[in-house]
Amino acid sequence: LVLRSILLGHHRFDDIRRDLDVTRSVLSARLRRLEDAGVIERRAYQARPERFEYLLTGKGLELWPVLNHLRRWGDAHYAPPGGPPVVIEHAGCGGEPDGHLLCDRCREPLGPGNTSARPGAGATAAASL
Repeated sequence: LVLRSILLGHHRFDDIRRDLDVTRSVLSARLRRLEDAGVIERRAYQARPERFEYLLTGKGLELWPVLNHLRRWGDAHYAPPGGPPVVIEHAGCGGEPDGHLLCDRCREPLGPGNTSARPGAGATAAASL
């Protein structure tokens, strides 16, 4: 879930914590483990007080296909009323990844470098679950 949150654009500790609704200590431990494993890196964005953002490394970015397929599976079987809570869009044309991670509009291969996430139709319903 931490990786999913970072892929969806939450890079700062408080943003990730709010997205996942976990305690500070739990999130700190998970981020430390992912950093130790080389899946994420921590970068300072403020000196006083010292604050960090968390970004995926090359190793972490390789998980995008796996996380995207899990998102698609969850949307197919557990999407809230109205539709999925998050939609992944191709930056070039607004299409979405198909089952082969190709844009469903222009057929370009998709990945973390040419897609972005936006709230889907079920975002409000998912927040109330």
